[in-house]
Amino acid sequence: MGDTEKIASLSSRGVSRRRFIQHASAIAGGGLLLGFHIMTRAAEISAPSAARTDFVANAFIRIAADDTVTLIMPSVEMGQGVYTSMSMLLAEELDVDLGRVKTEHAPADRQHYGNPIYIEQLTGGSTTTMGWFMPLRKAGASARYMLVSAAAGQWNVDPAALRTHDGMVIHDASGRSARYGSLVDRAATVKPPAAPALKDASRFRYIGKPVRRIDTPDKVNGKTEYGIDVVLPGMKFATLQSSPVFGGKVAHVDDSKTLEVPGVRQVVVLDDLVAVVGDHMWAAKQGLAALTVTWNDGPNANLSQDELWAALEKGAQSPGVPAKKAGDAPGHLSGDGIYEATYELPFLAHAAMEPMNCTVDVRADACEVWVGTQAMGKARDAAAAASGLKTEQVTIHNHIIGGGFGRRLEMDGISKAVRIGKHVSGPMKVVYTREEDVQQENYRPMYHMHVRAKIQDGKILALHHRITGPALLARWLPEFFIKNVDLDAVEGAVDMPYAVPNVLIEYVRQETPIPTSFWRGVGPNANVFAIESLVDKIAHVTNTDPLAFRRRMLQGNPRALGVLDLAAEKAGWLHPLTPGPVGTRVGRGIAVLSAFGSYLACVAEVSVSDDGNVSVTRTVTATDVGFIVNPDTLEAQVQGGTIFGITAVLYGQVTVERGRIQQSNFHDYRVLRFDELPQIETFFVPSNEKPGGIGEPGTVVVQPAIVNAVYAATGVQLTRMPINPKLLQKQVTT
Repeated sequence: MGDTEKIASLSSRGVSRRRFIQHASAIAGGGLLLGFHIMTRAAEISAPSAARTDFVANAFIRIAADDTVTLIMPSVEMGQGVYTSMSMLLAEELDVDLGRVKTEHAPADRQHYGNPIYIEQLTGGSTTTMGWFMPLRKAGASARYMLVSAAAGQWNVDPAALRTHDGMVIHDASGRSARYGSLVDRAATVKPPAAPALKDASRFRYIGKPVRRIDTPDKVNGKTEYGIDVVLPGMKFATLQSSPVFGGKVAHVDDSKTLEVPGVRQVVVLDDLVAVVGDHMWAAKQGLAALTVTWNDGPNANLSQDELWAALEKGAQSPGVPAKKAGDAPGHLSGDGIYEATYELPFLAHAAMEPMNCTVDVRADACEVWVGTQAMGKARDAAAAASGLKTEQVTIHNHIIGGGFGRRLEMDGISKAVRIGKHVSGPMKVVYTREEDVQQENYRPMYHMHVRAKIQDGKILALHHRITGPALLARWLPEFFIKNVDLDAVEGAVDMPYAVPNVLIEYVRQETPIPTSFWRGVGPNANVFAIESLVDKIAHVTNTDPLAFRRRMLQGNPRALGVLDLAAEKAGWLHPLTPGPVGTRVGRGIAVLSAFGSYLACVAEVSVSDDGNVSVTRTVTATDVGFIVNPDTLEAQVQGGTIFGITAVLYGQVTVERGRIQQSNFHDYRVLRFDELPQIETFFVPSNEKPGGIGEPGTVVVQPAIVNAVYAATGVQLTRMPINPKLLQKQVTT
């Protein structure tokens, strides 16, 4: 069996995202998933701001004499609630009140804070809970063991005779007790256990229970400091304009009017951007507006959206690299019962509520960066490269993020800020305007998916799925670009939930001149859209109920079948929809997902007006994410992901003309508005399986459910997002 066949076979057996990555890594040569030194001794840990009297149990826990417990957060909080869920894991095993746990950003330190799945120090891929569920529990259990051992030594009793409760070690036989804070000195001398005993789930106090987010109060009262809130003594403000055409360069700058703007201090001109530095943001922004810049647009000056689509479609004509191969799909894809379709996705921007920003202080011998980033290690590397300093001369101060969605996995904002900062004396904050934010993105890739299927005995006998698009991992995590297959680009296809005996999944790498990056869901967005749409097409053409058709192929996959049945039941699938007002059509669609180590199914209900406008009126999502840490966070993530996905279907697209991005702000890069929100219902399947991811699946599964609902309402299947009302109206009327 070849390497790609081995990788594919793992997914075909329902292997989780984490296990898939582990095995794919081993196939690629082994050694990618290095041992995580969770029990590192205190002397080896550079935990920030640790007082000398603190007990540094391991890379994650610091306990002060006043009983304060500090969790050094290995993941970044960008609205997804991980500060709460990760603190719950620690508090559970350490046996302290959750209210006593404080959080602190981890420093840039891959050795101690690299995500166990990726090793890279990052927050993304819906892997925070998957990666840290066991390490943080073990960290808490290890620290608890050390504290109990310290008390046992102090009282000269058997540790087995002691118990813990709310940050205290208790000896019931003698009535003695000791606060954790009083034991820190002695605990620091205890050797950590190699395999600390973990709590049985029956004794959980926090894990699995709904817990209010610990970061909400400070966000409400304004105490939370995002990257954009950083203020330093003597700090200047800057805003910038990069070449409007990617790859373009500065030809000439006239700054005479800019330097007349009150508060403007200087203009920095680099080869591909200009920046105006002032006493405050308004001065910098007004100065930039007064600046006259002539650009050399470079090789992409005439690039058009039609040209980009044509290049993608041309690339899709070539055979791809097998990402999964089972049976003989090509040999069965002939004769009667063949169904095929092509599906395409456009570029998408992230458009996070907090615009891109970065504060820097670049000196001859050091560089400090204040930023909200999803990847601390790469942030330090980027700042070092841009400043010309060594990595040990760079300090990254990370902040809570006002929305990431993958955008802040990229380092372009940090690199640009440091490059500008080299020409500015003292600290300087760079803030992007919304227009610069939208038009100087690393966009969700365009994707082209061609799917062919053979139907026999009411099931899919053979499936050929060719995926064409950029290889994000080849640039970002080369270890996961295995044998010319981008593991992210094929996710949601190689691990589809259906039992299909003959499968060929191919990947064609097709890069674009427009920079691309991860966007909430990435590869599964494309693949689940394509597969679930084709499944619905087959069901409709063969006059089969879409739910029944899916159920036939999920009998061997109880987790996928479980969420599908639950979503259908809660949505009332077997009961007809109430007709809409005159001039509208209503429809209901369904989709199922197996990706990110989780299983989801979604039913969407839509109303389509005679002029082709689509409103999503209700969504019902069932989830099986394995063991749930915080149900409250889980529900919020599905709700947020649903809104993100609806936005993509109804409005989401970034287009290019004359090499320039056409969208610039929320007036032409629409997001779902409050008065457009549907009724969103979320249900959970209890599970003791290993935790899966939830940050992205909600976004992914709702999209094909909406497309299938529109199909049910109109008889027209959307094959390229977003929905074009005029085109839909024309297709319906003809």
